[in-house]
Amino acid sequence: MTVHGSCLCGGVAWEVEGAFEFMHHCHCGRCRKLHGALFATDLMSRASDTGLVRGQELIARFESSPGSFRKFCRRCGSVVTDTEAAWQDFTFMPAGALDDDPGIRPVGHIFVGSKASWFDITDDLPRFDDFPPGVDASVLADLAPSLAPTGAPRGSCLCGGVTFMVAGAPRAAYHCHCWRCRKARGTAFASNLLTGADGFHLVQGEDLLVSYKVPEARFFATVFCARCGSKMPRISPERGVTIVPLGSLDDDPGIRPQRHIYVGSKAAWDDITDDLPQDVAAPPAT
Repeated sequence: MTVHGSCLCGGVAWEVEGAFEFMHHCHCGRCRKLHGALFATDLMSRASDTGLVRGQELIARFESSPGSFRKFCRRCGSVVTDTEAAWQDFTFMPAGALDDDPGIRPVGHIFVGSKASWFDITDDLPRFDDFPPGVDASVLADLAPSLAPTGAPRGSCLCGGVTFMVAGAPRAAYHCHCWRCRKARGTAFASNLLTGADGFHLVQGEDLLVSYKVPEARFFATVFCARCGSKMPRISPERGVTIVPLGSLDDDPGIRPQRHIYVGSKAAWDDITDDLPQDVAAPPAT
């Protein structure tokens, strides 16, 4: 079976001819920052089974810790895989970027000790405070917030080049399972907070922000840090809102996700186990 993967803009694409291994949910702060999500879902394939179809020139790398490189598309910011950067003959890739069912399912949660306080795990998969037993790798300290406390929720990217505050009251918070969100974040779903267009304050890093809009979409766009690939808030002036990736926050936003939207497009390997309301497409108008 051949499984294909690609970024949101389609500029980077790869394929895997072989079995996948160790599909898992990672709650470490670095993964949350990079994906802008409450957790990342990754899986592994043998480097020899994985081939890049196109887009090597679009792949950017950020060394988030010594020897650990985060890969993303320079054009759209999607987290991608890179067949030239293997770990013990394995290539890691974001499950949300896959175009096909990989044939396996998540086997556990790792780095639960670093989990966001504003997210509750509701499934019964095994949980590990850091790496699961048998993995010989260093455990890094959690990232410290880049901004001093302000009284408002703070946020930042993985490299610390972009910092911001959410000064406006939260209007809503959703888990979105649409295919665009899955591609943009590389995760099972995107978890976003919505506040007013004037409720977002960028402290630094405007020169690092890159925006990519899906050409055929009416509104959908994504914003990311050009240096590290972290997903950042974006203002939608047409709708008068700011969409804040919950994984980009350093503080509890004071709101919890309220519902799952676009579940009609959810990944086959993603099981919803909480009791939040579910909408096949967009949420009800408020």
